[in-house]
Amino acid sequence: MNHPGSTPPALPESIVRVPVLGFRHGTISAGERTVPEEVAVALSYNRVGYAVMMATPKDLVDFAIGFSLSEGIVDEASDITGCELIAADEGVECRMQFGPLFAERLTRRRRHLAGALGCGLCGLESLTEATRSVPQVDSVLSVSASALAQAMRDMAAAQILNRQTHGMHAAGFFNPKDHALVVREDVGRHNALDKIIGAVARSGYSGTDRGGGSGAILLTSRVSIELIQKTALFGSPIIVAVSVPTAHALRVAENAGITVAAVARDDGFEIFTHPSRIRVGVETHVA
Repeated sequence: MNHPGSTPPALPESIVRVPVLGFRHGTISAGERTVPEEVAVALSYNRVGYAVMMATPKDLVDFAIGFSLSEGIVDEASDITGCELIAADEGVECRMQFGPLFAERLTRRRRHLAGALGCGLCGLESLTEATRSVPQVDSVLSVSASALAQAMRDMAAAQILNRQTHGMHAAGFFNPKDHALVVREDVGRHNALDKIIGAVARSGYSGTDRGGGSGAILLTSRVSIELIQKTALFGSPIIVAVSVPTAHALRVAENAGITVAAVARDDGFEIFTHPSRIRVGVETHVA
């Protein structure tokens, strides 16, 4: 805790060098390893605490805005009129402000989260919240399979923190119109998705469904129900992931109109729901 007159702590670093004893080839040697950091991140609105998540202390404004959107607390990034990061010995507080119209919504959605690695369902006040309905995604976006495969390779190349630590998830947003790719990283897969939603929303990216309808969400993790819920609220019609989806996530994605492609590898991926959005075959280009 800070004392009056003391200098407030700086925001923590995202990665840390730690000493290790390595056991390799039958011998022990001293060395160092770069590991990802995680800190408690408190999200508050109008100075009222709402949730505490464990997250990587990088791109936290994107995280705060994206969390607010994906949890249905606000409708647009511009609904958040201010976001201040306050570092403390115990972690970081993201102090957000918005107008009185969202106070009632905040009360309805209120929950207290304190789960390891940003667990998206820890501490829910009601089991109904865990299976809340999601909006229908009606985007007509169509993307070639080869473009999505290349975007997944490009995202892997853009994972700067993961290259240093081998312990980070990433989420990306790929716009096939101009092949633009935005990437965010975090120790938590839910947090990485919130960060990418916030980054795209803050950039004023044009497109339908609050910007999400103009591109695909890319994930390095498995596809669980929370990620489908967040993607649906964002309005993105396609998810491509490295690992497998859960059966529950697939049912919700099918009903919501979301295309799920997963088990993405260098040689391709598997399409589980709404395959018509992904074009397969030889691409032709007209000059």
